[in-house]
Amino acid sequence: MINSSFTWNDMLFLLDGAKVTILLTLASMAIGTLAGVICGFLRALLPRSTIPLAWLLDVFRSVPLLIQFVLFNALKSIVGLNWSAFAVACVVLGLYVTAYCTEVVRSGVLSVPLSVRRASRSLGLTYWQDLRQIVLPMATRVAFPGWVNLLLGVMKDTSLVMWIGIVELLRASQTIVTRIQEPLLVLCIAGAIYYVMSLVVARLGARLEARWQEND
Repeated sequence: MINSSFTWNDMLFLLDGAKVTILLTLASMAIGTLAGVICGFLRALLPRSTIPLAWLLDVFRSVPLLIQFVLFNALKSIVGLNWSAFAVACVVLGLYVTAYCTEVVRSGVLSVPLSVRRASRSLGLTYWQDLRQIVLPMATRVAFPGWVNLLLGVMKDTSLVMWIGIVELLRASQTIVTRIQEPLLVLCIAGAIYYVMSLVVARLGARLEARWQEND
């Protein structure tokens, strides 16, 4: 028989941390996806004119996310911004998602054959109609798997926000481990929660892809 000090209240504390993880993921993905779609189209359609933008986004892709959290949190204090730690986390993760989502969208746009675009223009579609009705739907199907993988990665990367004082799932598990000194049990439960959240996202993404294939 296994005796443990882990209680139902500890489980609720972990679930509260999971809720924060989900909220951070949704907020950062919303910010990053919106900005990434815009930047991705600009990078694909105007590659030379947007070279400075590519350099800027490379910074957010290259610098470790933990360093970005610490630097932005310090910059917030220096500038005097009255932002909560949650807002800082959303901004940093949003920029991080933007940097990667831009490349995901750019690759999707560039995957659309030029012959298809020429055919749409020859049928009388304007440049913007071609982008909206031809390029966007085709690019979305190509870019979607990469976007889902980015979502799953960001969900796990939210664990780094504990360094700026946010109690998400991993920080909650560490708090419980410090109190009851049962790291194996607590981390297994936290890992299982991460797995369930990731499984739901992956299954929803796979179902949407299958529906697209059925409609082809």
